[in-house]
Amino acid sequence: MATIQGGEGRIRLFEDFFNTYDTTNVADNSTTPDAVAIGPFSVFGEGLIEIDAGLFHVNSPNGVVRVTTTNVGDDGTAIGTANCFTAALNGPIVLEARLEFNNIATKRCFFGLTDAEGGSGKKDLSIEDDICASTTLTFTPVASDYVGFLFSSEMTDVDVWHYIYRGGSTAMTGGAVSETYDFDGYELVAGTMQILRLEVDPNGTARWYINGVLLATVEGAIATDVAMGVVLGVEAVGNAVEEMDVDYLLVEAARDWTV
Repeated sequence: MATIQGGEGRIRLFEDFFNTYDTTNVADNSTTPDAVAIGPFSVFGEGLIEIDAGLFHVNSPNGVVRVTTTNVGDDGTAIGTANCFTAALNGPIVLEARLEFNNIATKRCFFGLTDAEGGSGKKDLSIEDDICASTTLTFTPVASDYVGFLFSSEMTDVDVWHYIYRGGSTAMTGGAVSETYDFDGYELVAGTMQILRLEVDPNGTARWYINGVLLATVEGAIATDVAMGVVLGVEAVGNAVEEMDVDYLLVEAARDWTV
């Protein structure tokens, strides 16, 4: 854990989405995905090569951004950061977002930390292809390190969040993982906001909360020496444009004074 020397000892990234960047009508998206800025975060994803994917403001007293995908399977749009947070150096790390979906039938969502597609390579990030694939009862890891919430309409439990992690001293066990690693009782309901919160300690222990309730704790969930980035992304499973409305996104971490 970084030693607090004074001044701005905590990193705090927060976006309330009152002033958003609409990428859905950008014409020059025909060759490679672009990355754009929204507040202190980047917007990236495989789907940004298409003009129907991006972000736009939703009229709301709170300020809400609608994250949209293109209509191509496994393509999505995400908000996040480069791979700049390491548990041992920046812990405790806190991620929190308030969000909802228009439907839960044909999409995936990941919210957490991962070393997938580091730096500028995050431009074409895909949850399925680059972080963790998910089908029926099975998770198939892709990235070497990740920790967070995963929702997938292709899982057997189609209306719940799952908690996933990889890279630390504790491994997820096989079998009926969709039943072992889901949050029954906190089902997703279309059009209803939920607050997701993830905490990661300097020793790699992770905790998952929904609406302020602690639902899971895993010691050694991630490697403490691997730099990871924040990803809050939604992805199409089929051939329809998918949506995710986000009220706010918060990231907090300790500053590493040794660099």
